[in-house]
This record gives sequence, C-alpha cells and structure tokens, in this order.
Amino acid sequence: MKASYRSSFGSAPPQSGQPNATHLPLAGITVVSLEQAIAAPFCTRQLADLGALVIKVERPKIGDFARNYDTRVNGMASHFVWTNRSKESLALDLKSSDDLAILMKLLEKADILVQNLVPGATDRLGLSYEKLHMKHPSLIVCNISGYGQDGPYRDKKAYDLLIQSEAGMLSVTGTPAEPAKVGISIADIAAGMYAYTNILSALLQRNKTNQGCKIDISMLESMVEWMSFPMYYTFNNAPGPKPTGASHATIYPYGSFETGDGGSVMLGIQNEREWTSFCIQVLENKDLVNDTRFMNNTLRSQHRDALKKIICDSFADSTAPEVIARLDRASIANATVNHMQGVWNHPQLLARGRWINIDTPEGQIPALLPPGCADGHGARMDAVPAVGEHNKAILAELGL
Repeated sequence: MKASYRSSFGSAPPQSGQPNATHLPLAGITVVSLEQAIAAPFCTRQLADLGALVIKVERPKIGDFARNYDTRVNGMASHFVWTNRSKESLALDLKSSDDLAILMKLLEKADILVQNLVPGATDRLGLSYEKLHMKHPSLIVCNISGYGQDGPYRDKKAYDLLIQSEAGMLSVTGTPAEPAKVGISIADIAAGMYAYTNILSALLQRNKTNQGCKIDISMLESMVEWMSFPMYYTFNNAPGPKPTGASHATIYPYGSFETGDGGSVMLGIQNEREWTSFCIQVLENKDLVNDTRFMNNTLRSQHRDALKKIICDSFADSTAPEVIARLDRASIANATVNHMQGVWNHPQLLARGRWINIDTPEGQIPALLPPGCADGHGARMDAVPAVGEHNKAILAELGL
C-alpha cells in the first residue's frame, strides 16, 4: 500500500515497511530541487536514498518532461521511475508571483537547492546564489548545466549525445567505420554523480563553518574527467586510441568472441601468465604460447585479426556456457553477453537480495538497492510521486 504519511521539514520520513528512517545519514536534511531530465534528478534521488527530504518542484499538470519519455513501466517513463523515488512533488508555476513566493518561503526551511534549468533561468527568478546567500547564508546551492554557468558555450543546448561528442567519447567508441555513443545517458549520470559527491562534501564543510556554498557542475567537465585515460594516452600529440567496438584499444584478446551456438562470450587477458593459461587450458594449444606473433600484448594487438580467428575457431564446437566453464576453470576473466531480461534475473543480484518493491502511482515495481547498501534497512526506498501529489501537505506546513 502507498504510504499515507508525510515528513515534517527537518525530519526524514520512514522507509517503506519501517517505522522511521531517522538513522539514515541525511535524516533532517531538506533538499529543494528545480529539476528535470536525468542529471539533477539522479543526484537528488541519491540524497533521498540517504534519508534526505527531497521536494521536487515541477510544472503544474505536466511535471518534469522526463515523465513523458516513454510509457514502459505500467504507463510511466523508465527514466523517471529510476531517478525519482522517495521524493515529494510540489507543482508550482514559477512564472506566477504567488507560486514563486511559495518557493521562496520553502527555501527558508531548506538546506540545499539543486537546479538544472537552463543557465541564467534561476538568476532571472531572483534565485542566484549571491541573492540567496544574503538571506540564507547556510544554504548550499548546486547548479548543474551542460557547459557551466559562464564561458562561450554557456548557452549551447547540451543533450547527452552532444556532450559525449564534445568530450571525445565518440572518438573511442563504436568501430573505425562508425562512431557510437554510449547506450545510456552517461554524461548526465556523470554530472549527477559529481553533484551528489560535491553536495556531501559541502555538508561536511558547512558543519565546520556554518556557511553554505555554490557548486557549479558541468556535464562537459564531468565527462572529460572520465575521459582522462584516452586524453593522457594522447599526451604530447601522440595518436589517440582507435575505436574497436567491444574490444580494447591496447589490450588483446579483450572483448567479444563468437561461440558455436550462435552466442558469444566476453573475455579479457591482462598479463602473460593468463595468456599461457588461456592457450593451454582453454584453447588447448600449447604451441600458441610461443607463437612469435603473440609473444606479448603489443604483438597480440598488432595481430588481433589472426588471433581472433584462432580463438573463434577453437570455440566453434562449444556453446557459450561451455566456453565460460572452461574460462572459469582456467581463472580467465569472462562474462556473459547479457541482455536486459538477463539482468533482471541475474543470479548474483537475486542471491544477494538486491531487489526491493517500491510504490508508484501505477502500483508496485521492483527497484535495485543502492550500491553499498547492505540490506533494505540501509536506504530509503519510498514511492515515486505523482505530479503535485504533496502540494496540499507542503503548503499546509508553510502556513498557506
């Protein structure tokens, strides 16, 4: 059943099926978020996981546009249910002076303001860090944008694909024939993670100084940080790594190899000891160990086409599970080439009890416990809200 309680400001609501969540690290912290899409909602959902009261400010009726990305989860959007559990929805029209006044009153009780509106939008609303700091010196303000709050790219639109492209990600993914973006919103996720960790650091700093601060998170800078290996690989104008699909640009064998049942397995060889074991125990070809084409990783990378044929020929009479069993016996790193249904039913996740049911406006759905959470008592796992679901209760607490 959907919980009927609502928290008071300054105290976190209980987890589903538990009397309270006051033991969680961010219990007592109130976050107000002017958020949409992925980056800011992913950041604040993680704050909610730790017990913070997150009030999501949305457009009346329509809400966060990510609510309408698709209808795959009982009529709800897959992105939205992932990034918005355990939050309270307050529907406000910030172009209305009355609704803006409600937000201002709400910020009097807030510890953190997170926003990922277009750069300059909050300044025009009178919500710049400088103005807010004068009234609320302990307030932490986190701005998330595509390129940052200043600079020549400030006002460029910044969808995930575009940031991946600007950050060089597309130069190292895909194949030599065609670049490919990462199949998830990795630039948004990177920005959300850096916003989350910076906010936690700001809370620790505030405990020492009683002062809030301004955090400026750029999707581009977050993504470029993750691209540091290929950047250093090209140090002093050295040529960059070539896109190699699911393989590795500099290590071989490393990637996907076809098996006789029409499937494939992922495997990786990291050193010469593993290469020897792979040749003798998996390929059953001890002569390959001393083949001059494959004596070290550099040579194996240079002759990867010839080596791939040898490996796939060896796997041609075996199924993917049989090959994985051989790799496991030889202690060679490997993985199943999984699809999403395989992940839903992954035996490791099931054995570790990583799934828990949460409420939504359209019934219960499974949700993955946050990484690091030992059990259902270590994180807040509450409902995904409907648009404006908490207006009445929040306004009542504000005396409106």
